[in-house]
Amino acid sequence: MPMQDGPMAVESKPTGRKIRDRIPRPRKKVTWPQARAFSVHLLTASGSFLAFVSLVAASEERWTAMFWWLGLALFVDGIDGPIARKLEVKEILPTWSGELLDNIIDYVTYVLIPAFALYQFGLMGERLSFLSAAIIVVSSAIYYADTGMKTKENFFKGFPVVWNMVVFTLFVVGPREWVSFGVVVICGLLTFVPVNFLHPVRVKRLRPVNLTVTLLWCAFGILALAESALAEFYSQIGILAENVSQFTKAGISVTGLYLFCIGGIMQFFPKLGAKRT
Repeated sequence: MPMQDGPMAVESKPTGRKIRDRIPRPRKKVTWPQARAFSVHLLTASGSFLAFVSLVAASEERWTAMFWWLGLALFVDGIDGPIARKLEVKEILPTWSGELLDNIIDYVTYVLIPAFALYQFGLMGERLSFLSAAIIVVSSAIYYADTGMKTKENFFKGFPVVWNMVVFTLFVVGPREWVSFGVVVICGLLTFVPVNFLHPVRVKRLRPVNLTVTLLWCAFGILALAESALAEFYSQIGILAENVSQFTKAGISVTGLYLFCIGGIMQFFPKLGAKRT
């Protein structure tokens, strides 16, 4: 018999679900600064796709294409940091680590793919290439675990594992096997030596000169890839060293040596490039 309304009527108690439904839930709205900040993380993350297509090119031994993709990844890595600092991404999205994301992608594009290319191409013969790749990946992994890799002036402490630039130079210049192996060993050892290496953007001393030389190195690199791509189009020769002019090789070598050495020189001459007070 159905119960009727009245003084003796028993009110039905609301269930737990009904109680939860009555509680107002705050709606989280994504603000424009948050969306803009997250887009910078997406820009950084795009480097993972560039790494993937670069690895595909390396597996197919299309070396010029591989370095084009790595160069584009290097460009993205060069612009995402200044943009992130400009937009205060770290403060707006404190639970997302742009630094960790950047390091993950950097290890792939700066270390893993160049090491794979060096071995796959057999730049120093099978044994030395395999040993060189091992030196590169192990020393770099340890370097990335060092939380004190930067100095107060934003120099890198020890060789900053920019193996993409080193391997690219070896591919372009084409030195003898033992010379190439010596370069890898020296760079691997310098990873653990407290010698300063230049950050061309964040180091203030001699910044105009350093940026100019960096841009020149990039220009020579683009020229080398363009020369190689043109030669491959006509002759199908896929070896960079055989397709690049001596002028371009010299330009990459000279500017590369400057970028490699200037940090240590500025370390031993701390007043070099400093503003006079």
